Order: sequence, then structure tokens, then C-alpha cells
Amino acid sequence: MLPAMARKPSIAIVGPGRLGRALALELKCAGYSISEIVSRNSAGSREKTRKLARKLDSRASTIGSAGLNADLVWFSVPDREIAAVSRQLASAVIWRKKVAFHSSGALASDELNALRREGAAVASVHPLMTFVSGSSPSLKGVPFAVEGDVRAVRAARQIVRDLGGEAFTIRKQRKAAYHAWGAFTSPLLVATLVTGEQLARAAGLSALQARKKMLPIIRQTIANYEEFGPAGAFSGPIIRGDTETVRKHLQILRRVPQARDVYLTLAHAALRYLPLRNRAKLKKILET
Repeated sequence: MLPAMARKPSIAIVGPGRLGRALALELKCAGYSISEIVSRNSAGSREKTRKLARKLDSRASTIGSAGLNADLVWFSVPDREIAAVSRQLASAVIWRKKVAFHSSGALASDELNALRREGAAVASVHPLMTFVSGSSPSLKGVPFAVEGDVRAVRAARQIVRDLGGEAFTIRKQRKAAYHAWGAFTSPLLVATLVTGEQLARAAGLSALQARKKMLPIIRQTIANYEEFGPAGAFSGPIIRGDTETVRKHLQILRRVPQARDVYLTLAHAALRYLPLRNRAKLKKILET
């Protein structure tokens, strides 16, 4: 933990967007004092921050008026703003005994070098979770990729434990690969599902009908993946080596070219990574 501190550190959140808000609420539930919420200076940002601060019994401020009296300052601003905002705040307080985190999945703790030079211990602490408007997911069981200075990493591991999450070490050189992997777990999964909706239109269903009818099989697939792994969860004509059905799929997919591209790419991935029958024949069909 932080030096000479048996108590939980007070925390300031810089950037109360979807991630920052969720972190603040979960930290409060875990017994942490959220001393300050720091936002942009726009009217909309200030109003949202005041509402959140009232809920957390904390102070609302802007970059220009931030007090930053907390033991730990957690930056949840967009990736492109982390370094610039930390430079802005480098002269706001004495950082020598403070810890600073940022929550970028793609960028290393070096984005906070301006604070490191002022004596702060810094780390990148990224939850592998999706945050969207109107949803505040629990962080229990969520993996957090952690990288940075020893003191900051120690503090991060304790906080993640208190949140019910699971901290693991990521090397800074591998953060881009880690974040790209994360893209496959949620945003690109959604992109795959919305591509499926376009095919449902070709089958005569609306997007809304498709979404409702897809959910049972999606839920069961995820449950199968969790219990049996990818090989045990894989089903359908490709695993069976049913070349004629795959050929029919590709014919109808000519009506939705982007969906055809996605199908081909994922089918080639199945050929490479999953057990299936008639591999040679399937590969020939997919390539021609």
C-alpha cells in the first residue's frame, strides 16, 4: 500500500466519463473515500460531475480548480489526453508522496511521466470490462492489467483486490497487443453480431426481431465457451465439414458483401484454430 498507511487511500478521479464514473461508484462501495471528481470546464461536464460528486459525498472541480488533496489520483480521461492533462496538473500540488494511475488499455504508465518526474509513483491500471452509457457493471471477478512503478503497482493490486477484481502484470511493450485482444472480446464481438443482423434482414427479419431471436443462442454459446472451451463450444456446418451448406452460405452472402468478408475471415480462423472435418475441401471452397 501507500507509505505508512494502514487506512485506505483517498482517491481523486480525473475524468468522470463512463469508466471514471463506474470506478468511482465501485471504489465508494469498496470503502474508499472519493475526495474529488475532476472534469472538463464545459457546462455539461460540470453539471454531470456535480451530480456524481453529491452521490459520492465528494468535491466537484475542473482541471483549472482541482485541489488534488487525495493520496491517489486516478486518470480516466481519453487516451489522447492523458499525457496533456497530467502535464497540466503536474504543478498543481506536491506529487512526491502521491500515487497516480491511468486506465488506458493501450498506453503504458509512461503517459504519466510528468508526474513521475515530480516524485509520484505511477501505473497503468486497466479493467478488462466494457463501459457504456446507462450501465455500471460490477468489477467483481474482472481482470485488471497493471504495469508501472513498484509502489504504484502494489497500491493497484490492493485496490483491485478490494474491488473484487483480479490484477495481473502486463509488460508495457505488450499493451497494444493486450488492448487489441480486448477489442475482440467486446467491440468486435458486437460488430460481428450487428453484421449478423444484416443477414437476418436477407432472411426477412427486422434488426429488432433478429436481436431478440439471437439472444438465446448467443447466451448458450458463451456458456458453452466458458464450460467447454472453444473446441467444445464450436458447432455448425464448418465443424461438421458440410461443404454444400458452406457453399450455399457463400452464395447468399454475395448479397451482403461485408458480411461475406466477415464470414470468410472467421471461417479461415476456424480452419486454423478449431477441430473440424473435411478441412481440405472447406479450405478450397473458402478460397475460391
